[in-house]
Amino acid sequence: LCTTLRSALLAAGCVEVVTPHIISADALAKMGIAADDPLADQVFWLDRSHCLRPMLAPNLYTLMRRLGRHWRRPFAIFEIGTCFRRDSRGSRHLNEFTMLNLVELGRSSAESEARLRELAALVLTAAGITDYEFQTVPSGVYGDTTDVVVDGLEVCSAALGPHPLDDAWGIVEPWVGLGFGVERLIVARDGYRNIERVGRSLSYLDGVRLSV
Repeated sequence: LCTTLRSALLAAGCVEVVTPHIISADALAKMGIAADDPLADQVFWLDRSHCLRPMLAPNLYTLMRRLGRHWRRPFAIFEIGTCFRRDSRGSRHLNEFTMLNLVELGRSSAESEARLRELAALVLTAAGITDYEFQTVPSGVYGDTTDVVVDGLEVCSAALGPHPLDDAWGIVEPWVGLGFGVERLIVARDGYRNIERVGRSLSYLDGVRLSV
């Protein structure tokens, strides 16, 4: 699925980026998560000042600012990579999972909501998902977010800027950002009940149990 998603986004003019898995505590704080924040307990810390990349995408904030000095608007960048969350494992959660983070900078605020839905449709169509709905959901980082839900399963959380977090990153323009859980897209598309079947595993390959 990652190859299919990558091809669809590149064909739409988006640019793929690759950023570090190790995030500084300072970057996390600029996303509104200080060391004493309850959300910090969900982070895999390597030491007091570094952690494994959580579901947030601070690196894309940095790249938006730096690329924005040189690129014509609007432009979109995306990354498909591993994220980590200290969470209870279950039928819908993994400690180690794959995220598609996609952000577009430079369209007008009047276009942002429609563009969010266009980008969501682009990814969902590439994933083979046609039946979904949008829901407004409160977030501890972004305030109200727009989630994409498939049969009760959230597969994407999206937000719009300008946002109060932007000042810390030097972003002063409207943006659209979407984060898709790739394993959740597969679960939604193929109807699996257990997300571990499609996660990074030594027991499953393409959803098929190897110990048979």
